[in-house]
Amino acid sequence: MGTGILPAVMKSDPSCPRCGRAVHPPGLWSSAWQCDAHGPVAPLNPVRAPGSASLEVLLDFTQVPVWLPWPLPAGWLVTGFADAGDERSGALGAAVALSGPAPLGGVGELALVAEDPGIGVGARLAGLDGPDPGTGFGSGPPDAKVRYDGHDIALWSVDTGSGRAAYAGEAMADWLWVVFSPADAAVLIAELTDLRDLRDRHDGGAALEPPFGAPSPFLASALKPVA
Repeated sequence: MGTGILPAVMKSDPSCPRCGRAVHPPGLWSSAWQCDAHGPVAPLNPVRAPGSASLEVLLDFTQVPVWLPWPLPAGWLVTGFADAGDERSGALGAAVALSGPAPLGGVGELALVAEDPGIGVGARLAGLDGPDPGTGFGSGPPDAKVRYDGHDIALWSVDTGSGRAAYAGEAMADWLWVVFSPADAAVLIAELTDLRDLRDRHDGGAALEPPFGAPSPFLASALKPVA
């Protein structure tokens, strides 16, 4: 996919993907967006509402996979998108949010994130301070596996301490994060057996058209800019 152009509807200012602070645009001395706390960052764009138009913009903009579990768990819908990057870089981090009935009752939220190392969207959704899973990650046997294009992707549980549950692994040279809210919704990981990269949704005949629901409160809250 090409990098595309940021759409005119994105009127809010971008923020730091790691902390939510305002970021400074590129200037005379740097070609990168700058966070006062974290230095050069890929700017986090405002959360995109669920719908085909938002998905098409993201697919044109992204440089990383746009992951979706397919088939979706029963009753679950796509409820928003998020991405980090600018018109120069394209999206270096992309998140897909889903909402549906939690296996233990109530409503569950789920976000799948693909991102280059150091971007920080997945860690922020998981409630972690650092941009990546951290020291010692992946040292033991994996806690779960998903499949893409006939290949297993190993996932390890990440200790969040945030009331959320998260798994992370590596796929196509990028981090893959699977974040659940609340934490007990993570029992759903056993049902997420196969992933699709929506960049390839037109392959093999008819296009994959995911069902959309109301905007995700989890995505909007977890990635809310800090004033």
